[in-house]
Amino acid sequence: MKRTRAVLPLIALATLVPLAGCGLVGGEEADLQVYSARHYDLEEAFADFTEDTGITVEFLYGDDAELLERLKAEGDGTPADVFMTVDAGNLWNAAEQGELAAIDSPELEGAVPADLRDADGRWFGLAMRARTVVYDPEKVDPAEFDAEDTYAGLTDPKWAGRLCMRDETASYTQSLVASLIGLQGREATQEVVEGWVANDVQIMSNDVEQIETIAAGGCEVGITNHYYLARLLEEDPDLGVELYWASQDGAGTHVNISGAGVVEGSDNAADAQALLEWLATDGQSAFVDANHELPVNPDVEPEPLVASFGEFERMPVDASAYGSLNGEAVEVLEAAGYR
Repeated sequence: MKRTRAVLPLIALATLVPLAGCGLVGGEEADLQVYSARHYDLEEAFADFTEDTGITVEFLYGDDAELLERLKAEGDGTPADVFMTVDAGNLWNAAEQGELAAIDSPELEGAVPADLRDADGRWFGLAMRARTVVYDPEKVDPAEFDAEDTYAGLTDPKWAGRLCMRDETASYTQSLVASLIGLQGREATQEVVEGWVANDVQIMSNDVEQIETIAAGGCEVGITNHYYLARLLEEDPDLGVELYWASQDGAGTHVNISGAGVVEGSDNAADAQALLEWLATDGQSAFVDANHELPVNPDVEPEPLVASFGEFERMPVDASAYGSLNGEAVEVLEAAGYR
């Protein structure tokens, strides 16, 4: 029997999307409740999971902070079995706050590389996204990019008036800056962000806007998640924007993950663990391909459009840096006037 849902203050629920059924049978409550900040084409993959296992799933959608606060407020009375979120820092934060249970799964340990999962088994990356450079090939020769440190290389004055990037409130921006702080320290990272600002970078509200602006000639170079370009190329193969894998002669391209963990105190932890194991193995392609993300499982090939971007060396993921240094990243962005 599922736990009784706790009654929460309305303010805590105001912006959450109600539970969306996936596998509800005859009005009965599903076997698993997933609190998800990931909104990308989940239903088809989870329908496949239900078909394979007979375990039904339903979702409550919200953003990362809202869902974590809900879990904390509900405490032992939460109906949630799985917490699914984007950004390794958010997974680290949920685990540090005691909301995720440690599980022992040789299957997950074998499918998910060590830096993409918690050492104590509290969360596991399930899909990977690379945050790299996109550019207008009619105006930019990729040989212009600094192959050793492409992100810092965009501080070169030759890029003045040619850059567009994501806004400072985006977790993607903050985690990229946090990763640079973890790699090279705060002072060096401050210089990088100030260099972007000095080059009159155009700050945009989302990655699609960056790519479309490049395609329209409004800027020449941006930093986006790879799958946004893949989505637009799927719609228009002649878009006129190409991808460059950043820092291949150095630390590698910055990557982040979406992932999940079993909620502490779930009354259906075995099925919750089975879901994570399926998503990392038999269901890996179903989970990542529709959104053109990269599989975390090294035995699973990317879908063809993403594979056409070519192989690349990635920067190791340091979830504790993404999480614990997020505040410093925000301070660096603010101090640089990145807005």
